[in-house]
Amino acid sequence: MENTLENKIIDIIRASGPMTFERYMEIALYDPALGYYMSEQLEIGRAGDFYTGAHLHPAFGEMIGRQAEEVWEFLGRPEGFTFVEIGGGTGHISKDMLDCLMDREIYDSLRHVIVEINPSMILKQRDLLSSHARKVSWVSSLDDLSDVRGCVFSNELLDAFPVHVIEMGDELGELYVNISENRLIEETGPVSSPALAEYFREFNISLEKGYRTEVNLRARQWLHDIGRILSEGFLITIDYGYTARDYYSEDRDRGTLMCYFRHEANEKPLQSPGRQDITSHVNFSAVKKWGEDLGLKTIGFSSQGAYLVSMGIDSVIQKAAKTSSDYLSELGRIKKLIMPQGMGDSHMVMVQYKGSGHPSLRGFSMRNQLRRL
Repeated sequence: MENTLENKIIDIIRASGPMTFERYMEIALYDPALGYYMSEQLEIGRAGDFYTGAHLHPAFGEMIGRQAEEVWEFLGRPEGFTFVEIGGGTGHISKDMLDCLMDREIYDSLRHVIVEINPSMILKQRDLLSSHARKVSWVSSLDDLSDVRGCVFSNELLDAFPVHVIEMGDELGELYVNISENRLIEETGPVSSPALAEYFREFNISLEKGYRTEVNLRARQWLHDIGRILSEGFLITIDYGYTARDYYSEDRDRGTLMCYFRHEANEKPLQSPGRQDITSHVNFSAVKKWGEDLGLKTIGFSSQGAYLVSMGIDSVIQKAAKTSSDYLSELGRIKKLIMPQGMGDSHMVMVQYKGSGHPSLRGFSMRNQLRRL
């Protein structure tokens, strides 16, 4: 089957010359007509290429609901409390969160906004969230928001930002995408921006010859946008990633870039653009530093497992033990959220805060790894 996006990329390269891998990844994932995340056929969950915590058990969204309620309390129970979810996926986190909160006092004050760029995904979200229709609205960009008092949340968002791929030779080089015999190939050239060399200086990273890795510069602009729209409140980021020291360790000399097609992982990002997911891990040290440069104080950093246990996910297990007709299945799915062998250790939770005071959140009462950053 012909890959029309691949042909489109080849035409762009013929007209303009080799493109950085970052530009290639942007087109492969976000081309308005043919990009992976823009497709009408995009499936998330068992039927798709990947799943997130929300697809394992409703307890995930319930814990996010509890977090929203805690920060609402800290902010003084404002009558206008906005919860912004960036990249709502199928809408399951929103549904489970709102179901959890609908009988709580916060619900009357709550305005739930989903930032979503895929029109077909918005239709799925609207359908799933029909019981909360009066509470939920949609925007296509953070530029459509301002003066947010409340919470900005993302789950597995930053890992899908286009990244520069760097390879160390005699000097710092960058991966480009070119064509040979009408197919896409990779080649190394000089770095496309001085910001890339500055990045490694900023985090005191020294690379050995032959070392390949990624740099996500778009996270800095994203944090700038968050800082601009958030007048007071919290930024909650959940994703798989490392501290800078772990990300650029000697034994991770091929980077973290991975592709996913029907839950199968591969390391061939130039294969089937627009038909497979492309991701890289998050450098949480950069998210912390860049956020603090913009007035977002980092107040917590923890593994997802420790965070969810601290938030009281055990109460969901106890309830299921008494009421569920399929308790063992539910227990197994919840365990995948919190155990080290699953998302419990692979995914990290970071909370940043803009405002006065020094909030202490329940989710970091068991283990706060801020010092590691």
